[in-house]
Amino acid sequence: MPEHKAIRVALVGNPNTGKTSLFNQLTGLNQKVGNYPGITVDKKVGKSQLGKDMIASVIDLPGTYSINPTSIDENIVLQTLLNQDHDDFPDVIVVVADVENIKRNLLLYSQIKDLQIPTVLAINMADQLALKGVEIDLETLKNELKSEVVLVSARKNQGIDDLKKVLIDYKKLNTEPLATISSRIDKLYFEEMDTSISGLSLYKTWLYVTQMQEFPGLDEKEIEIIQKYKQDQQKIKKYQHKETIFRYQQINAILKKTYSVDRSKAKDLRSRLDRVLTHRIFGYLIFALILMMIFQSIFDWANVPMDYIDAFFAELSSKAQQWLPEGKLSDLISEGVIPGIGGIVIFIPQIAILFLFVSILEETGYMSRVVFLMDKIMRRFGMSGKSVVPLISGTACAIPAVMATRNISGWKERLITILVVPFVTCSARLPVYAIIIALIIPDDRVLGIFSLQGMTLLGLYLLGFLMAIVSGFVLHKTLKVEGKSFFLIEMPDYKLPSMKNVFFTVIEKTKAFVFGAGKIILAISIILWFLASNGPAAFDTADKDFQAAYLSDEKSSTSYDEALASYKLENSYIGVMGKSIEPAIRPLGYDWKIGIALIASFAAREVFVGTLATIYSVGNDDEEQSTIKQRMSEEINETTGEKLFNLPVGMSLLIFYAFAMQCVSTLAIVKRETNSWKWPLIQLMGMGLIAYLASFITFSILN
Repeated sequence: MPEHKAIRVALVGNPNTGKTSLFNQLTGLNQKVGNYPGITVDKKVGKSQLGKDMIASVIDLPGTYSINPTSIDENIVLQTLLNQDHDDFPDVIVVVADVENIKRNLLLYSQIKDLQIPTVLAINMADQLALKGVEIDLETLKNELKSEVVLVSARKNQGIDDLKKVLIDYKKLNTEPLATISSRIDKLYFEEMDTSISGLSLYKTWLYVTQMQEFPGLDEKEIEIIQKYKQDQQKIKKYQHKETIFRYQQINAILKKTYSVDRSKAKDLRSRLDRVLTHRIFGYLIFALILMMIFQSIFDWANVPMDYIDAFFAELSSKAQQWLPEGKLSDLISEGVIPGIGGIVIFIPQIAILFLFVSILEETGYMSRVVFLMDKIMRRFGMSGKSVVPLISGTACAIPAVMATRNISGWKERLITILVVPFVTCSARLPVYAIIIALIIPDDRVLGIFSLQGMTLLGLYLLGFLMAIVSGFVLHKTLKVEGKSFFLIEMPDYKLPSMKNVFFTVIEKTKAFVFGAGKIILAISIILWFLASNGPAAFDTADKDFQAAYLSDEKSSTSYDEALASYKLENSYIGVMGKSIEPAIRPLGYDWKIGIALIASFAAREVFVGTLATIYSVGNDDEEQSTIKQRMSEEINETTGEKLFNLPVGMSLLIFYAFAMQCVSTLAIVKRETNSWKWPLIQLMGMGLIAYLASFITFSILN
C-alpha cells in the first residue's frame, strides 16, 4: 500500500504575528475561504506542495492568545485541536511567533506543545532581528523547548523552504510535553486525573475539565469522570492561575538563556511614530485626515468603474431585448436577471476600494493605533474602537461597512455595529434627498454664504450619525447577548504592507459579497420585476384599454409608450400593493403613487426616483431631471387639492428615508454576517418602526 502523502497542517498563533502572511506563502493561490459550520468566522484552507511527493492541507486557524477561549475565534482553535475526530484535526501544528513579542507567544506555544501533537515553532519577522537589536541562540532554544524552531520572514519569503523540510519529517518531531504541571501544582490531584482517563494526555484531560462544555470524542464513562472534576470550580480556578504563573516562570527561564534585546542597537522609528499617532490631539487629527482621504477615494475612484458597469448592463439589457425573441422568458432575462446581476456587480468597485484601504491600514500596523485611540469613546455607546471604520464606511455604502465589522472581536460590539451602520447616510440616499430637498427647500442663502439646501443635506448626514450613536447606546443597555468583551489590543510594529496580502484580502472580501449576498439580491430583483411586470385582469388588457383613453386625452403631453408604462405600473401587482398600503401611509402624507415608490425602493433606495419618474410618465435620465421635479412639484393631492410635495410631505419623506431600512442588499449581507435571519428581520422592523413614527411626528407637526 502506498503511504498517505497528504498531511494536515494547522497554523496557530497570536493575532498580528504574520500567520496569514505565512499561510499565503505556503499556499499561494491554492486556497479556499469559507465559514466554520454554524458560525461566520472565516475558515481558510489551502494546499501546499511540501516536497516532491508530499502535499499538505494547510488550515489557518483564527488568531488566539491562548487555548483558554474567551471568544468564538479562540474556541474554534480549542475545538479543533482537542478533538481527534474533528475534520481539521492536524497531523502537525505550526505555532507562529514574532521576534518582538516572543514571551507572550511562547505561552500559547507551551500549551500547544503539551497537547503532544507534533509541533514546530516558526519565529516570523526574522529579517527584523538586527533592526530591533534582538539576538536568539537558536540551538539552545530548540533544546530548551524540545522542538524544532525555524526562523522565517513570511513577508520576504525567507525560511519557507526550511519550514517545509521540517514539516515533511513531522513524524520525527519530539512530542514530549514542555510544562509538567502535575509536578508543580498538586501532584496527587493531577496524577489521579492522568490515570483516570487512559486514552488522553494529561493536558487534554485538564482542558476538558477547565474549558469544554461539550465533550466530542469521549465515551460516557470519560464524560462522567470529567464532570466529577468540574464540580470543584474553586479548585479549578486556583490551579489555572497557578498554571499560568508556572508557564511564565518556565518561559522566562528559557528566554534568559536564549533571547536578548539591546534597544540601544535598535534602529526602528516605532516609539517616535507612536508618540505622534496616538497623541490625544494629533492622533485624532491625523485619523480624521486619513478618513477623509478614504471617504473621498471611495466616491471619486468608484464613480468611473461604477458608471461603466451601469452602462454595460444597461446596454446588455437593451441588446438582449433586441436579440431574444419576444416573450416572458426574454423579458425575465432582459428586465429581471441582467439588471439584477448589474445591481450586484455595480457595488464591487466600492467594496474593493474600501478593503484596499482597510487592508493597507491593517498591514502597516496603523489600524491597531486607531482602535486604541477610539476605544474609550466608542465603548460608551456599546461599540468598540474597531467600530469607527464601519461607521465611516457606511457613508459610501452599508454593504462593505457591515463586512468591515469582521475586525471587531467582541460579538456584542460587532452585532451592535452591524445593527446601527445602516442609519449612517449612504450614497444611495443622495438621489432621494437631492430631488426632495430641491422640491421643498427654497434655494436661499444663510448669512449670505451658506446654501439652505446644502445645510439641509448636511443636517440629514448628521442626523444619520446621531441616530447610529443613540441606537448603539440603547442597544448596549437593552441587548441581552452573551459575549465576553475585553480590550486586548496588540501594537504590532510598523511595516510596509505586503501587496500579496492586500491583494488576497480584496479578492476574498469581494468574492464573499458577490457569491454570498449576490444570490439573494438577484432573487429579490427578479421578484420585484415579476410584481412590476404582471398584474390582475386590468394589467393584461392594459394595451387595449389604455389606447382609447390616451388618444381621447388631448391634454396629454407625454409619449404613448411612457404613459402606457405608467398605466401598466399602476395596474401591476406592485401597483395594487401601493394602493393597498395607502391607508397605512396616508397618516404620513403619502398617496398610492408614493406607496409604489416605497415598495419598489425596498430593493435599493435610489430606485425611488426612477419609480416616481415612471409613475409621472417621464424619463429618469439627467437631461429630464428638471422635468421630474416639475411634474412632482405640480402633483396635486386628490384629498386636499393642494400640492402633494409640500414641506410636511417632503420632510416626512426625508425622515422616512433617513431611518428606514430600504435596502435588501444590506439585509442580505447582515443575514450572511450574523448567520441568521433573526437580526436582519429585527433590523428591518426596528428601523421601519422608527422611520414610520418619526415621519408621522414630522408630518403632524409641520402640517
